[in-house]
Amino acid sequence: MAGFITYWPKEQIRELKKEKDNGPIQVVFGSVHTKMPSIKSVKEGDVIYPVTVSGGTLCVAARLPVEKIEPAYEYLIRELGTPCGALIPEDKDWNWREYYGKAPVKPHRCHQRPFNCCSETAAVGTQGSSIELRPIPREKLPQLMFGPTKARQKMLLLDKNGSPKVISLSSTVRKMSEETQELFDSLFEFPPS
Repeated sequence: MAGFITYWPKEQIRELKKEKDNGPIQVVFGSVHTKMPSIKSVKEGDVIYPVTVSGGTLCVAARLPVEKIEPAYEYLIRELGTPCGALIPEDKDWNWREYYGKAPVKPHRCHQRPFNCCSETAAVGTQGSSIELRPIPREKLPQLMFGPTKARQKMLLLDKNGSPKVISLSSTVRKMSEETQELFDSLFEFPPS
């Protein structure tokens, strides 16, 4: 079970707060945009942690154990009743309602809508955490390591004040070290076994 971070921009966090979406998180989308990077390296059984920077502090917004990876289009049609920003598969007509009737948009939470267009992939789970900002102490930031393999892991880029640079978080989903995942998991309460 590998851990990955994906960056949620301030606009997305504001929208979640505005719509009072505090989870539990059920889906994380991946696309071709730097604001919503691809999640093709994530597998079933992995864990995704959406993160953001708030007031110069790295915050973990949620924890989603991934149970299923599927095309965003299929998830959105099934769960929302609309393609809502998903890339339409080549075998589907742009008039997607022909295939799905006159289905109304289903009730859903803000995080279940992609926050930009061209969503390709949906990582889905039923055991997601609440959505709230969980700050990581600044003194712990140098200990956080990210990269595809242990030999290629690096720490986040920090500014002169010790705050994480957004550039080191955005544009790609980053695999984390086991120690980093342990630190992230310590921010979440787990029911006793």
